[in-house]
Amino acid sequence: MFDGKTVVHSKVVTEATKQALLRRGVTLEAIAEIVYQLQLPYNEGLQMEHCLESVQGVLRKRELQHAILVGIELDELAEQGKLSAPLQEIVESDEGLFGVDETIALGAVFTYGSIAVTTFGHLDKNKVGIINDLDTKKGIGVHTFLDDLVASVAACAASRIAHRTRDLDEAGETFGDVPPEDTMPETNVKGAKI
Repeated sequence: MFDGKTVVHSKVVTEATKQALLRRGVTLEAIAEIVYQLQLPYNEGLQMEHCLESVQGVLRKRELQHAILVGIELDELAEQGKLSAPLQEIVESDEGLFGVDETIALGAVFTYGSIAVTTFGHLDKNKVGIINDLDTKKGIGVHTFLDDLVASVAACAASRIAHRTRDLDEAGETFGDVPPEDTMPETNVKGAKI
């Protein structure tokens, strides 16, 4: 029973989120590839490592972690046939009018502003990269929530890069001037830990 005092440490939640993605066949590199494809035309000197760093930064946010953990859990329960009817059939078939999967993913996207929201819409419609792989695996696992959650992470990571581009522009720099490990300004704050 919850006593009101128990707090799950951030490292535990972050690691659980990464492990859940891996368990479902999603690597951070696969998400970073989507981010790279989205942001390369707008960012001189952008490297895959910048995009991977941005994905890792996004996955430190509790809002995204919670959405991913809940969505993956629901997909896995549907695979095991453990949801109540008619929800079992709706999730298992990824019914067209079922929008809860997009709603959860979109809720997490709001953390990164309007750029992330519009990018999520683009990814949800066009099913880029691993999002398409997850969406089209009919009969091979349930990914009703996961495809949208991956789109959410990619959209947020792309938004982080877009905002960082603005900071670099104002400083007269590009991503080519910044090593990937220095692209997350929040880690340079005293007391911040990666």
